Amino acid sequence: MKSDFQFFLNEHHRIIAKVCRIYTDTAEDFNDYYQECVIQLWRSFDTFRGASKLSTWVYRVCLNVCLSQLRSKKKNLTVARENLPDTIDDNDGIEEEQLTMLYTAIKALKESDRAIILLYLEERSYKEMADILGITVTNVGAKVNRVKIQLKKIIDGRTGY
Repeated sequence: MKSDFQFFLNEHHRIIAKVCRIYTDTAEDFNDYYQECVIQLWRSFDTFRGASKLSTWVYRVCLNVCLSQLRSKKKNLTVARENLPDTIDDNDGIEEEQLTMLYTAIKALKESDRAIILLYLEERSYKEMADILGITVTNVGAKVNRVKIQLKKIIDGRTGY
């Protein structure tokens, strides 16, 4: 069981880290959220029914954990965007400055919209996004378009274009 869960964590580390990164502003919060996600995944690991892909389930658990954590800490949340954790290597050819600007812009979105854009950027299908978020595929399409427009406005406003 322990080795199965360790393998599972190694396989899904990037998903957990990306979800935590879009909902945190400091390395300390990132670590707290990440740890809470791992705890919740551990607690429910044996109960995964296989009704969806494992990655879909991981997204759903982590999004729920992060949104719960965010709601409970919202009163004390401080904006310290310059202190983002450097624990994720998801550069894939994008300049670090652009990646930081993208994450900063994503953090300016509503919490629910952050989940939409994260899943979109991860190239998840609308069906999988609907399963993760518990909404219809049609609703996913509408939300993706709306969030992309909002994100473009945020980025354009920051870059002066």
